[in-house]
Amino acid sequence: MNRRRYLRGVAGIGAVGTAGLAGCLEGLGFEEESAWANPPLVEDRPDAVYLPASLEEMGMYGMDSDGDYALGLSYTFPHRFWTVEATSDGKQLVEVDADDSLHLMLTVWDQETDTVLPVDPVIEVLQDGSPVDAGSSSPWPMISQRMGFHYGDNIRLPGEGEYTARVRTGPVSLERTGTFDGRLESAATLEVDFEYSRSAVNDLSFETIDEDRRGSREALPLMSHGDDGAGNGSGDGGGGMPPMGQGPPIDDLPGESLGTERSGDAAITPIRTDADRFTDGGDYLAVCLRTPYHGISLPLTSLSATLERDGSVRREERLTETLDGEFGHHYGLAVDDLAAGDRLTVSVDSPPQVSRHDGYETAFFEFDDVTYTV
Repeated sequence: MNRRRYLRGVAGIGAVGTAGLAGCLEGLGFEEESAWANPPLVEDRPDAVYLPASLEEMGMYGMDSDGDYALGLSYTFPHRFWTVEATSDGKQLVEVDADDSLHLMLTVWDQETDTVLPVDPVIEVLQDGSPVDAGSSSPWPMISQRMGFHYGDNIRLPGEGEYTARVRTGPVSLERTGTFDGRLESAATLEVDFEYSRSAVNDLSFETIDEDRRGSREALPLMSHGDDGAGNGSGDGGGGMPPMGQGPPIDDLPGESLGTERSGDAAITPIRTDADRFTDGGDYLAVCLRTPYHGISLPLTSLSATLERDGSVRREERLTETLDGEFGHHYGLAVDDLAAGDRLTVSVDSPPQVSRHDGYETAFFEFDDVTYTV
């Protein structure tokens, strides 16, 4: 289904009541505003990942690379989303504005490992070599059920035509080990030329989810290479989709898994390893914090660990957000003398500081401590 047609119909039925009056409003220039109306928001949403009311196609403008960094630029309809306050577990709804042209998404990843990077990119949109005022130059770190972890925002463009997205990204400030050691220490500038047309955005496909499934504890499928966004595999504008931020499968990681627990509806898995790159002897705990269903790594979170032995607390310390060639994105802690029977408690001190699209905005806020036995 064409989303423009669907939402215009919903707006016409709900707000106007007659087809004739709807046609008069379109003639007066109200068509664009109704086209960007938000799709329905699920009622009685769980405090967890849930299936939203609709599935929307995303298009690909192109990719660029420079040294270690690669950039994918994609787009879809203007979207509502929720930002997260840095000092609390609160969230703020960002509504779609009638002047918004599209929702622009940036994915930055490491070319060698295909690991999506949390790097706070800065974007400048140019036309004929000159900057245009497209809104914020610092897109939000985001998670969505279709695009995984990325940076995005609704932007406004002065009109149809050819543009260039110039993105400055890096360096990566996280702890880096293994394949990442000594890399991603400099900045890079990447550019993608694209042509914006209203029809290309309007013609993206749109599907509603059956009402009896909306709000259920599941997630929409991730975009994939050659996917048109509606599961039809008809292509995405050429060049495939960027990686989505999924962590390596837990079963494939070296070391001893202490099990997976759910808290705040996130999957939390500590893995014990004695790999030399992490510690001068002793053990290392790599704690993976991921979304359920798709295993998207959740960055920009504050975690701490408490180690107990025979009922006594031996150590309490914050975990370090880290990128590693084998473990990918995780939160780590070096431990000198971990022994069988020790108890590890993982606490989430502040939730992921990432904005969320429909289906994620109620999850990953209220965390209980989770405990494991070595």
